[in-house]
Amino acid sequence: MCGSSMRVMHRLLAGAPATADFQIEIRRLDFRQGAQLWNIDDPSFALHVHAVVGSIPAFRHDPAGEDTPADRHDFDARVCQTVLNPRLPLFWKVGHLIEREPDGWDRALCHSTLAATTDGCAAPGAIADCLQRPATDVPNILTLLADCGFVEGTPDAFRPGVTRYRIAEPLLAFDHAVIRPHRSALERQAAAPEVWRAVRPVFDSSVLEQRFAQVCRERAVGFAAGDTFGAAPATASPGSLLAAPGQAPLDADVVVRGEAHGHPGTLLSVGLACCNEEMDLHHLHEIQQVVAELAERGEDVSRARPALYSAAGFSHRLRAAEARGELILVDPERLYRGA
Repeated sequence: MCGSSMRVMHRLLAGAPATADFQIEIRRLDFRQGAQLWNIDDPSFALHVHAVVGSIPAFRHDPAGEDTPADRHDFDARVCQTVLNPRLPLFWKVGHLIEREPDGWDRALCHSTLAATTDGCAAPGAIADCLQRPATDVPNILTLLADCGFVEGTPDAFRPGVTRYRIAEPLLAFDHAVIRPHRSALERQAAAPEVWRAVRPVFDSSVLEQRFAQVCRERAVGFAAGDTFGAAPATASPGSLLAAPGQAPLDADVVVRGEAHGHPGTLLSVGLACCNEEMDLHHLHEIQQVVAELAERGEDVSRARPALYSAAGFSHRLRAAEARGELILVDPERLYRGA
């Protein structure tokens, strides 16, 4: 059993595969297991809790974790009483994770990089621009953070040469979006409700939105029924197509590909995820525009099914299109319980 300073343990165990009889890596629980861990039956409520503390069992049995929210109406009050409470360990957890890593780290740059990633900067170039640092500074710090399991990088679904990064642990994103910018105010415990009211829109638009998109990608690969996409999915990742100068890029949140007989794999689905907005036909048109642009660029889109993911619901027109088999709709109920 090893300690939690990942880089130290990697060095100590560098020669272990040659001498070990048995080796197992214990991974994080998935989002559905996380809901069971916290004894939450409401899928929408489970998503909110997951966006704050993730699915790590240690957080569930932290003193803050023992004080579990009763339902979605209790969520705001419990956040203030637990994870925003400086007298409880969860409030300080993230700072300790980075501070106990080996000397030689530029910890300020680590925190700045994580904050930029929380703000939606996914590519190294975008992170460098956000930090106003040379582009050569960012890949090294991202490698360090990835080695420790703080961030994860995946190739862009449309541009495999571009790696997009996201924060791996929800509490880390919550800390950099909510706690760290307001730490001095939160240390005066009475200020927690006021701070939370002010930053709740930030939580909804960045932390919750990004976590929802990632949960949708995990669902596509790990829980979708075999006939959902017409073939077994191998990967699900975000993708961005560069547009003409002066035009916004075309983005997709959940791009599902099959086994890579060539490179990249067969395009099975292109999807958009909106956690806080009811989706309507204009969202479907956005996906259709992405698919059309891919076809113009030579991508085989013959098997690509449009998909929309929303925690806020779908219009009756989208439901009618789903009934005709024209697209895939995924809501929290299907996300957590359906196939």
